[in-house]
Amino acid sequence: MNQAYIELRNLSKTYSVKNGTVSALKDVSLTIPQNDIFGVIGLSGAGKSTLVRCINLLEQPDSGEIIIDGQNLLKLSAEQLRLRRQKIGMIFQHFNLLEQQTVLENVCFPMEIRRIPPAQRRKKAMELLEQVKLADKANVYPSQLSGGQKQRVAIARVLANEPDILLCDEATSALDPETTKTILNLLKTIHDSMGITIVIITHEMRVIQEICSHVAVLDKGMVQECGSVQEIFANPKSKAAKRLLLISETEE
Repeated sequence: MNQAYIELRNLSKTYSVKNGTVSALKDVSLTIPQNDIFGVIGLSGAGKSTLVRCINLLEQPDSGEIIIDGQNLLKLSAEQLRLRRQKIGMIFQHFNLLEQQTVLENVCFPMEIRRIPPAQRRKKAMELLEQVKLADKANVYPSQLSGGQKQRVAIARVLANEPDILLCDEATSALDPETTKTILNLLKTIHDSMGITIVIITHEMRVIQEICSHVAVLDKGMVQECGSVQEIFANPKSKAAKRLLLISETEE
């Protein structure tokens, strides 16, 4: 189970801004094993979101390679990439639900795009809502849900495509600590039961501590250190990791 599943090789990404350019990623290389829960942590502006968006090519890197399960995503045809992307789910900080559609319709939406027959998609969506413990909310609208419930709907919707990778971009940062714990427990359950490789992008050490087995510390677009969560928490070597631990301790 420890073979490289997601491999990022020498990724660089620069953005043009008013006064020149900003290097969001500088020569980033990372290996994420299959079936791992892998964390990427850094303060705001460290390059985390750019990194996660490069994994599914929502952002095109300037240079480097993105290898998933032995396939270089940058060498795939548009159609091959579309099919590969279907298996890479993503959940965001602000849920991104369709406000005009019910919870059930939101979960059905990805299956509708794949032209799955209506009866089949409704059945599958209800099973997924059961899994995230929201079957009783199938006919309500997102505006009637709490933040934690919205995130559970977003997770159910992502699972509708049966992904093998789940990218979580600050998925709990809009939630209170208690709700965060519930969402992390749900992700853990999904990981254990479905064997999905999960990548968690966060600025919160407690999220990494709660759920991840490995972590990469990002600062100024570069990987400062990478290893098991236990190892980095017990003996942080980089300034960035020490600073994040310090912030985490003062927040407790």
